[in-house]
Amino acid sequence: MSKPVVAIVGRPNVGKSTLFNALAGSAISIVKDTPGVTRDRIYADCTWLDYNFTLIDTGGIEPDSNDVILTQMREQAQIAVDTADVIVFITDVRQGLQDADSKVADMLRKSRKPVVLAVNKVDSLAKYGNDVYEFYNLGIGDPIAVSAASRLGLGELLDAVCRNFTGDRIGEDDDDRPRVAIVGKPNVGKSSIINKLLGENRVIVSDIAGTTRDAVDTEIVRNGTEYVFIDTAGLRRKSRVKEDIERYSIIRTVTAVERADVVVLVIDATEGVTEQDAKIAGIAHDRGKGIIVAVNKWDAIEKNDKTIYEYTGRLKEILSFMPYAEYIFISALTGQRLGKLFDLIDMVRENQNMRIATGVLNEIVSEAVAMQQPPSDKGRRLKIFYATQVAVKPPTFVVFVNDKSLMHFSYTRYLENKIREAFGFRGTALKFIIRERKEKE
Repeated sequence: MSKPVVAIVGRPNVGKSTLFNALAGSAISIVKDTPGVTRDRIYADCTWLDYNFTLIDTGGIEPDSNDVILTQMREQAQIAVDTADVIVFITDVRQGLQDADSKVADMLRKSRKPVVLAVNKVDSLAKYGNDVYEFYNLGIGDPIAVSAASRLGLGELLDAVCRNFTGDRIGEDDDDRPRVAIVGKPNVGKSSIINKLLGENRVIVSDIAGTTRDAVDTEIVRNGTEYVFIDTAGLRRKSRVKEDIERYSIIRTVTAVERADVVVLVIDATEGVTEQDAKIAGIAHDRGKGIIVAVNKWDAIEKNDKTIYEYTGRLKEILSFMPYAEYIFISALTGQRLGKLFDLIDMVRENQNMRIATGVLNEIVSEAVAMQQPPSDKGRRLKIFYATQVAVKPPTFVVFVNDKSLMHFSYTRYLENKIREAFGFRGTALKFIIRERKEKE
């Protein structure tokens, strides 16, 4: 099942980003940033007790004047309403209950999504405790007193959030159909690709409303296999501010990628790969999804017999953090090579679900160790006792060693390359967990 999405929403200057950083940084464990992301993090993979979820910060919208405050705030809250499973609505005890808070509360109430109300900046219950009761007037449940800056009350807040994680999202746990997210920047042809696939296959079962208001799950049957395509067409939403569009598209992408097995990143051939493309690719890479890079509008490129190889070389250079990705050059307009997309999806899914027997895996690892000696430090050399595969989607390997600190990432990459040479695993990330084991064990 895909991880639930939790969005933080509220007026400017109530502490949304502070709360996001507090939750992502210390109260819960957070892994790493996405490759290619240079600005502030907008989302984080989080763990609280036994729950994993994706946290989204819808903050950062600072209106220039009071005239547009409600419009921008409403739009920001709407993003959260569209994409999240649970919403954390944050208010400010020192400013007290504002008219704008009530307007956002009305919108959240209409969404019928679970809302957890956090009253921020309660650094002292003795001083501000009674002021918290005022927020009962919003009519969206019990207010929870927190201080994001002092990290007070965060445990209670997270407990309240996790109580809303119930049931499967649209029964996806039992749904074994291939789920494919079509992602990319606005106007690269994502919707055109799906429309062309629908037109050529002519076997739409039905359109199912997705988890977001704009994204739609489309079922397409090909050669007896039913595929679910998750379209993020909602990224086209107009906005005055370019950065708002970027934030909006990344939030949409995170939620679509979360639900998919295979991610098709669509790039505009006439533009080439951009920083935004690298960010979107990084989201899928971080989550260990199968990845296909589809270069659309290939019919618009003047080419010779070397163009495709030169173009692929440039793409691989920029997307070097995922050397396993598969590439396909297509045209949604003419339908060029679109049929082959299904073959690639099938191959990537097969590789995502591939299991390697422990005996065979250890033969490859022993061979690799014999060819290149493991690293050493201060006279102590890394010893690899054995490796075993513990999961699929993505294929995950546990490697038992004598000392974790000696396992340099470059040697892990070397082992990964040797395993890929032996078994392929094209189109899917591999995950390695390094564990220590005493020699006498």
